[in-house]
Parts: sequence; structure tokens; C-alpha cells
Amino acid sequence: MVSNYCPKLTMSKEMINISLANPRGFCAGVERAILIVERTLEKYGAPIYVHHEVVHNKFVINRLKEKGVIFVESLKEIPNSSHVIFSAHGVSKAIVKESDKLNLISIDATCPLVTKVHREVNKLSNDEYTIIMIGHKGHPEVEGTIGQIEKNSLATQIHLVENIEDVNNLKVSNPNKLSYVSQTTLSIDDTKKIIEALKDKFPLIIGPKSNDICYATQNRQEAVKKMFSLHDLVFVVGSKNSSNSNRLLDMVKDKNIDAILIDDMSQFQSKWIKNKKSIGITAGASAPEILVQGLIQEIKKITKVSISEIKGVEETIIFKLPKI
Repeated sequence: MVSNYCPKLTMSKEMINISLANPRGFCAGVERAILIVERTLEKYGAPIYVHHEVVHNKFVINRLKEKGVIFVESLKEIPNSSHVIFSAHGVSKAIVKESDKLNLISIDATCPLVTKVHREVNKLSNDEYTIIMIGHKGHPEVEGTIGQIEKNSLATQIHLVENIEDVNNLKVSNPNKLSYVSQTTLSIDDTKKIIEALKDKFPLIIGPKSNDICYATQNRQEAVKKMFSLHDLVFVVGSKNSSNSNRLLDMVKDKNIDAILIDDMSQFQSKWIKNKKSIGITAGASAPEILVQGLIQEIKKITKVSISEIKGVEETIIFKLPKI
């Protein structure tokens, strides 16, 4: 005789306090980029091609794939005369030229704050400055920004530095005409230390009139700082390839607080919250709120919870869509 007995998940008698960071999740640049892809699909139908992941979130990318979006790393994978969307991270001048050569119809979903950095780099190049780019090698935003300076440029050089050691090893031909820009999704604290090192080594170096760190990155970092003294575990909802999500994770770990990066709730493990009394949850700028709510539901399966919102900056910025 086959038994129909199924063991029930035992719920903890303890109450866990969950605090939600504010702001968290989608920023205006990410919302704009996703909306551009969806509007393009509505107008022209599937398939629509996107150069690189439009935003760095596995859940968002999979949803768009289901709707008929094809993500490519090379424009040569796209049939001639097709629509191609440039991701929120921006692209190099070489990619734009290649798109034109292949007769592709391009739509630019670059975050306006990344575009601002591109404009700074182009202005500095016109003024024949040597440029220092603070950022992570291989990140698409960094490649797009460095790619504003064409490889055969005689007037301008651009160098990438990732840390203070890179600054110490950096050699430039003209230290009297030097400027820096930074990847928008870096930690404010990290860039501050590198900028200080650059100024110590090159006293005449100049920087942008306003901080390159985007408002959303800064706001989410300030929000997570409010969690440091309140929680014994902080979840950062976001994907492994999301720079801003990883910066939030690093900030928590640097304070010797348990921190977990998660974007697939099927991977949630009950042992993570064992003996935890107070949990904080935040989300990177490319992570949708549905994932935050999914995480809360996973915790609720195990224990009773009390949920509160931590007050923070209210974001009201909306970026206009390009012509589609």
C-alpha cells in the first residue's frame, strides 16, 4: 500500500522582523530601457534584437526572451535591416558605426546618466585631455565609455583604473592635462579613495563638475547604510552580473554583517535565516519588486514575519523615451 503522507514544513515559532530599504529596485534608467524594448516589440513585432543584456537582471532578461527578444553580443548575429536596441549600459562609437554599416535600425536605450559621462569624455577628448576611467574591466558600461575614444585617436588617450594599485602603477604622457570620469554604478566610497589617490599623484587632475555616480546608485547605497546597525542578515536582491547589486553586497559585508545576493527564489535556503531575528532586504537598480515580494513569501513559508519599510529618499525622476 502506497502512503499519501507528505511531511509538512515546520514553521518556526519565532517572529522575524523584516525591514525593506527605500529606495530599492528599479531606477528610472532601467524602467526606461525595459519600456523601450517593450514598446519596440509592440510596434514592430518579434523578433527584436538587443545588443548585450538591456539590464543586468536574469528575471527581466528571461521575461523579455519569452516575448521574442533576442540578445546578442555581436551585431553580425543580426539580419540586415533589423531593429537593434543598444542596452542601458551604452555602447562604443565603433558599435554605432558597425550598426550603420550593417544597415541596422538602431534605438538607443542608454541610460541618460551614462550618456552624460559619454558627453564628458567627448568634450575632454576635443580639448585633448588624457582621461582616466575609474571602473571595472569588461563591464559593458566601461567598454562603452572607453569606446568613446577611438583606437586610432592621436589627440587623446584613455586609461582604466580599478583600484589604488592601478593608480600607483599609472603612467601618463602629460600629467598637466589630465581628467577622470567614473563608472556610474560603483560604490561612492570606492571611487572616493581612488579619486584621492589620483589627486595625490597628479595634483593638477580635474574631474566632472558633478559626481558621475548616478543618483539611483547613491540613493540605494545610502538606504543600505541605514541597515547596518539594525540587522543580523541583509538580502540583496539582484543578479551576479549586476555591478550596483554587488556594490550593495560589498558594503554590507564590509561591516561584518551576513549578506546574501539572490535573484532566483527557487534557490532560497531555510538555513540562511536560522537564528536570525532581524533581516533587511534591499534590491539593486535592475531588480524588479516582484523578486523582493517573492523572497518575502519564501521567508513566510518558514516563519512568522513582521514587515516594515525604512524611510528614504523619494525618487521622482522620469526619463523621456527616444523616438521608436
